[in-house]
Amino acid sequence: MTISRDRPADPYFFGYGSLVNRRTHDFPDARPARAIGWRRVWRHTTRRQAAFLSVEPAPDQAIDGLVAAVPGGDWAALDLREAAYDRLPLRDVTHDLPVPAEVHIYRTSPAFAAPVAEHPILLSYLDCVLQGFLHVFGPAGADAFIATTDGWETPILNDRARPQYARHVDLSAAERTFIDDRLARLPAPLRTP
Repeated sequence: MTISRDRPADPYFFGYGSLVNRRTHDFPDARPARAIGWRRVWRHTTRRQAAFLSVEPAPDQAIDGLVAAVPGGDWAALDLREAAYDRLPLRDVTHDLPVPAEVHIYRTSPAFAAPVAEHPILLSYLDCVLQGFLHVFGPAGADAFIATTDGWETPILNDRARPQYARHVDLSAAERTFIDDRLARLPAPLRTP
């Protein structure tokens, strides 16, 4: 089989939340990228007890994230992980791949609602996401994640002692201090289980 030099052999996904944290997956060729025309939002559905991240179109805005290859175009494992989302082609994305790539993004249905008190943001999930942004983009990138995400009035459930998020991570002391400082600045109330 001949592989075109105009495109990579494998398609890529664009991750903008927990997929930025490379500790949560082993997809190859992960690298920073930017999706143009999107903004992150916290959403909920009756399928889950907690809020989760999604994206919605936002002209003249952009979000940072990670692209990574999906070997052989085998989306099964990633589609299972992102079961509450629809996978869509991403048309306007910048990255440092040497050639254009087929890139997809996961998005919840627009009918999904803004989070409410009964569907809080899990701190174990937020820790995972912010750790990923700290590792890939540094403190400025983690702050940009917060600034380019809507829905911070949603309560945050402090589940660090008993993490509910399946891919929770251990934080260094510096990461915990950074995240706790940012939590104190958010309008979201911090709740205990």
